Amino acid sequence: MTLDNLAKIGRLKPHIASKPEFADLLTAARRNLEDARDENISTENRFDAAYKDVMQVALVALMAHGFRPDTKAPGHHQTVIQSLPKTMGLDAQRVAVLDALRNKRNLSDYTGRPIDQASLSSCIEEATRLLNHAMAWLAANHPDLVP
Repeated sequence: MTLDNLAKIGRLKPHIASKPEFADLLTAARRNLEDARDENISTENRFDAAYKDVMQVALVALMAHGFRPDTKAPGHHQTVIQSLPKTMGLDAQRVAVLDALRNKRNLSDYTGRPIDQASLSSCIEEATRLLNHAMAWLAANHPDLVP
C-alpha cells in the first residue's frame, strides 16, 4: 500500500514539516538513544527510550514525504513502523523486527510484562541502526532537511 493510499484511508495525514521540526525530532531521538544506554535506569524505561527513538526516526521519514500518522486512529505506531519500506527503503525483515519490538512494548505497557535483557539489547541495536540509516538516507535524499 502506498503512502497516498494510507492517507486516503485515514491512517496518515498531510504534514509539511520545517527544518527545525526535523532537527528537534532527531535531537530527541539521539537523546532517547543515550538514555536507553544508561544502565542506571530500569530495563523497561531503557527499552521505552530506545523504542521512542525508533518512532521518532520513523516519523522523520514520514514527514520527509509530507505525512504524519493520524494519532487519533488506533494502530498509529504500527502504521509508522510499517511505512518504513515506503519512506526509507527498509527491508521487510528489519520492519518485522521493529514490529516485534513494538509488540513487546505494548505488552510491557499494557500488561506490565517485564522486558528481558535480550529484547532491550535488540531494541537499542535496532534504534541505533535505524538512526544511522535515516541520517544517511536524509543526506542522500533530503540534504536540505539535515540539521
